[in-house]
Amino acid sequence: MLKLFRRAVAGVAVVAALCASAGAQQSGEKEYQPQFLVPGSWFHGIHGLAFNKDDQLFAGSVIGQSIYRVQIDTGEVDLVEGPGRGMADDIAFADDGSMAWTGFLTGKVFLRRPQGQVIEVATGMQGPNSLAFTRDGRLFVTEVFLGDALYEIDLRNVDRPEFKTWNRGELRRVAEKLGGLNGFEIRREDGHLYGPLWFKGQVAKVNLESGEIEVIADGFKIPAAANIDPQTRDDLYVIDTGLGQIWSVSLTTKAKRLVATLKPGLDNLAFDSRGRLFVTSMTDNGIYQVDKRTGSWRVVVEGKLAMPGDLAVVSEGGKETLHLADTFSYRTIDGASGQVQDQLRTHGDTHSYPLGVSIGPRHVLLTSWFSGTVEKIDRKTGKLVATLGEFSAPVRALETADGSLLVAELATGNLVRVSADGKQHGTAVKELRAPVSIAAGPGSLVYVSELAAGAVSQVDVATGQRRVLADGLAGPEGLDVGPDGRIYVAEVGRKRVLAIDPANGERRVIASNLDIGLPGYPGGPPQLVTTGVAVGRSGAVYVSSDIRNAIYKLLPPAR
Repeated sequence: MLKLFRRAVAGVAVVAALCASAGAQQSGEKEYQPQFLVPGSWFHGIHGLAFNKDDQLFAGSVIGQSIYRVQIDTGEVDLVEGPGRGMADDIAFADDGSMAWTGFLTGKVFLRRPQGQVIEVATGMQGPNSLAFTRDGRLFVTEVFLGDALYEIDLRNVDRPEFKTWNRGELRRVAEKLGGLNGFEIRREDGHLYGPLWFKGQVAKVNLESGEIEVIADGFKIPAAANIDPQTRDDLYVIDTGLGQIWSVSLTTKAKRLVATLKPGLDNLAFDSRGRLFVTSMTDNGIYQVDKRTGSWRVVVEGKLAMPGDLAVVSEGGKETLHLADTFSYRTIDGASGQVQDQLRTHGDTHSYPLGVSIGPRHVLLTSWFSGTVEKIDRKTGKLVATLGEFSAPVRALETADGSLLVAELATGNLVRVSADGKQHGTAVKELRAPVSIAAGPGSLVYVSELAAGAVSQVDVATGQRRVLADGLAGPEGLDVGPDGRIYVAEVGRKRVLAIDPANGERRVIASNLDIGLPGYPGGPPQLVTTGVAVGRSGAVYVSSDIRNAIYKLLPPAR
């Protein structure tokens, strides 16, 4: 996965250096008036959750590459560790106060000592996901999704000055091909690991010395995490992310009890020292306290959006409706009120992570460089009708009048033509320079933002002819064609949106100082999440803010 983007990342670095001082031509007209259609929130998809010995709650975000401290009574949030080292799919505390976490996309595991020193204790892993300490301070970690194994990390020498990060070959492999051992806990009473097998719908007990596995419960749709109730020390609480359910399993009798039902997309859970239960939702960007007896729950902190990416807009009967690829869900937004409505929730309705979106004659198309998929949603029914694969990091797709698709691949730089039934693939245009977004123009013309070139180009997919419309741009990402025929593009390197006339290349800054352009991670795609742009018939320009988790609505100046 990480190797796919090296060429694009290198190209972006060169362009950024060459274009640092370049500017856009300005006509002297007033900029558009920005307002927030959907307000922002903390986190960028929330995952790992853990309490320290002082009952302080810590939460981690993979896409946000950060760790946060959350006040459970007030919902106040503080940043503990930001991008660079902060990516955390799971968090665990040792008895001595040390905190460990997993960098899922970077392949690293970090350890923070009580004095504040942060040590990289493992690298080169394939999707390190969940981890936990034993009673005597041994650290175990699993690979999930990008790998499938359980390891022990030797921490005996990590505090010595000469310590060097362990590589994957030097970790002790306890077991492999487990079926996706996700968020787990090590029981103090018997020293065994208890956790869910994501791909098997089971919960298992694992011997940490022999790797022997014993299934203790099954029948789950997608079990994502399991923790032991500190009050009983016998009840294992399990999250089923596919159904949004929380279950209790007795380790003595193996009896299952449904505790609560929220929404699909739950990811992790944690108990404080009083036995109060808290869960995270990556889809709703939230943390919730759940009553174990009644199943009722309260919001500790929540967001209207999770991690907003690409945008598209439909204008019908004077009403504008936004379609949003929200990473952990596909949502629609009322262009007037900002009301958000779920359409598909990841792991509830789909297993892909939508990062690109477009509206075709018959279908809404959702693309995902992470999942490597293009999904077709029937516009009339709202139902998922097909999931197409075999792409190299697809970032956006367009549906043509005959039902065939054009898919932009970030990893190859190609525009791929796909038959309406998804069975035939062929290259329509080759070697674009890190395409991030595509939009349909008149006839057979397509407009492309090329991140590594710092350009917006026009491509004739019938002839293969190309023409650069604007260059010298710093990080062009999402784009759309407005009712006036101009191309509106997010230039994230300068935190602004431009309008470009395709006839002569004349450009105008319509909005500046926007909170767009969340930084990526080393080895990842040059744009972590596309900053989406969509233009309604009203002339309003909608822009996703990946930094604030918000949606801007830019209103044209009064004339």
